[in-house]
Amino acid sequence: MPERTFILHITERSLWDAARERGTYEMSTRGRTLREEGFIHCSTRAQLAPVAAFLYGSYDGPDELVVLVVDPARLDAPVKYEAPEPGGEEFPHVYGPIPVDAVVDVEPWG
Repeated sequence: MPERTFILHITERSLWDAARERGTYEMSTRGRTLREEGFIHCSTRAQLAPVAAFLYGSYDGPDELVVLVVDPARLDAPVKYEAPEPGGEEFPHVYGPIPVDAVVDVEPWG
C-alpha cells in the first residue's frame, strides 16, 4: 500500500485551539483568513522550513508555533497544487475549511 502524503500548515497555537472549539480551521496564512484569501496555504514537508522562515522569521508573538499535519483524504474541500507565478514551485492549497478531524497530528515548531 502506498504511503499517504500529508500536507502541512504552520500557525499559532491559539488559532489552532480556537479552531478545535469551532470544529474547523479557517486561517489562510499569517494574518489572512480563508475568506480573505480564498484558500488555505499549505506546504509539503520539504517546503515547510522555507515557508516558516518567510512567514514567521521575525515572529515574536506570545504563542508558540505549531505545524498542523493534514490528511487530504479527510478534507471535504479540494486541494490544488499551484505556483505563485508561472513556472514557480507548486504549493498545496486547500479550497475550504480544514475540519479538525483532518488534522492527524500537531507538531511543535522551532
